[in-house]
Amino acid sequence: MASPERDPVTGYKTTGHEWDGIKELTTPIPHWWVSVFLATVGIAIVYLYLMPSFAGVKGFLPGALEWSSSKQLAEDQAVAAAAQAGWRKRILETPLAEIEADPDLRRFAVTGGRALFNENCAPCHGVGAGGQQGQFPALIDDDWLWGGKIEDIHQTISHGIRNEDDDSRQSTMPSFADILAPEQIDQVADYVRALSDPSQEATRTAMPGAKVFTDNCASCHGDHGQGGREFGAPTLNDAIWLYGGSKQAIISQVTHPRMGVMPTFAARLDEATIRMLATYVHTLGGGER
Repeated sequence: MASPERDPVTGYKTTGHEWDGIKELTTPIPHWWVSVFLATVGIAIVYLYLMPSFAGVKGFLPGALEWSSSKQLAEDQAVAAAAQAGWRKRILETPLAEIEADPDLRRFAVTGGRALFNENCAPCHGVGAGGQQGQFPALIDDDWLWGGKIEDIHQTISHGIRNEDDDSRQSTMPSFADILAPEQIDQVADYVRALSDPSQEATRTAMPGAKVFTDNCASCHGDHGQGGREFGAPTLNDAIWLYGGSKQAIISQVTHPRMGVMPTFAARLDEATIRMLATYVHTLGGGER
């Protein structure tokens, strides 16, 4: 058997494979590459010994260090909680109405409240608190169903609306399909639309729906549609409509009213957290003093 041919330039033997005049050499892997490869194998073995690995049916090998991402998260949360403890104590001890008067405390409450809002409230009210028409009210305007003072907001967050909490805000709008004739509902819808139309200010009192409104709606929504916060009755003389401001939308709401439900957060969030949320919502632009 003939010995392998040697490349005259490098001195390495050929494998006997040749393509288009190019001969394959038995060039060895560089020593540095082999060293790096062996080092990575060693590191991998040490890693498997120290860190969690190899999942099984009932668990996984925890590793000599017994590290886990959940344990690390708990430790990080404990460190963060310790760092915030002083601020949260001040939040609890400061009257709600005075939190925003302290620049440092306000900054802490708003920064934390924003993160808490995105986690707990944004799925319904939106990341920017703009709400969703037909479902959830905006929190960035001056229209507040139950009041826009920070104490009102705190109460709403703590106990919610129309839920099982004993302190939940409660109100019910009756179905006027069982009370008014279709013609009367049509008339009152025209009148309600006119309440927010400045061009009809001089003529709206003569509309047929004015008496229907006075007899059936004013007790909750006010004589001029200004709303009634003690009932959670929305203002009707502005251009802000949760369920739509078209005549058909108003007829639908009068006929078969929709009423939102908000869960209580007092059972899932501590008092300091709720105060931070209330402060953040209050500073969004529509909060009242």
